[in-house]
Amino acid sequence: MTMGTSELLAEAAAGDQGSWNALFRQFNPLIRSVIASYRLDHETAADVSQTVWMRLFEHADRIRQPERLGAWLATTARNEALRCIKGLNRNRPSGVLEEEVDLNSPAPDERAVDEETLADALRAFTKLSGDSQDLLRLLMVSPALPYTEIADRIGRPVGSIGPTRSRCLRVLRSHMIDVEPALAA
Repeated sequence: MTMGTSELLAEAAAGDQGSWNALFRQFNPLIRSVIASYRLDHETAADVSQTVWMRLFEHADRIRQPERLGAWLATTARNEALRCIKGLNRNRPSGVLEEEVDLNSPAPDERAVDEETLADALRAFTKLSGDSQDLLRLLMVSPALPYTEIADRIGRPVGSIGPTRSRCLRVLRSHMIDVEPALAA
């Protein structure tokens, strides 16, 4: 004769190890699936699972609806996982930034060259006419403006924006050659 959940829980609360084992076999997959939905690392998930079983051990004789033990365990697993996540977030230092290494960032000597190039490009940019500077600034705004808005702001037809941009960049390149011949290559 197979015992139901209510009987197993009553026997487990009375200290029967076989009943505890049967409850574990029956409900551990449920507990693990609830915990897995929170994507905790393996060790943390194991700690949460152990805490759920400890809570059942502490409250086995006080569960009001033993036939609904699965729901009680699922709720307890969810609450313990959430408590654990809150604890993990609380234990992170908030004023300390973790240093991230960007493998694509330039080396210090490359940054110096980039800064020199930027300075040269800005000097060349100042040699452009005011209209050309305005157009290039509007084209570089983030998020990008639609050509219709740019055309309205500078008082030109939409179809002239692309060709005018090309001419502005060609003049900018020629000014860059004047500033530093190697930059335009």
